[in-house]
Amino acid sequence: MSDQDRLQNANPQLYGRTSEREVTPEELDDDVEDKIDAREIFDLVRSITDPEHPLTLEELNVIEQSRITVDEEGNHVSIEFTPTIPHCSMATLIGLSIRVKLLRALPTRFKVDVHITPGTHQSEHAVNKQLADKERVAAALENQHLLEVVNQCLSTRN
Repeated sequence: MSDQDRLQNANPQLYGRTSEREVTPEELDDDVEDKIDAREIFDLVRSITDPEHPLTLEELNVIEQSRITVDEEGNHVSIEFTPTIPHCSMATLIGLSIRVKLLRALPTRFKVDVHITPGTHQSEHAVNKQLADKERVAAALENQHLLEVVNQCLSTRN
């Protein structure tokens, strides 16, 4: 059985990449408090690689800046992601990769919510429940094989 036969979405639609964000002098100044915004969160997660394809979540339009909200005062980040197909079996893994990336990158004061865009996946309630359960997430990350897959999704490609 070839890789094409095993892929759920063998020919995903590709989207263009967003231009790189221009870094301002204020952002480089350590004496100026730099608030975290949706674009900064987008920049953190845009390069996560899809588990099935050598493509980023941005290139597959799984992640969009417009689906990210940041409440700096309330220490809360929320991300909706859209699987490429409604029956994507990798949705939990994609959500877990997004969550891990943000937990590793953001200050610990932030609460991170990762969930599927409503109406885009047949099991969105079950996947969202898993991603919101801290104990399930922690248990998943204790699984060495799963952690390796997550780390592979988080590693940047050449």
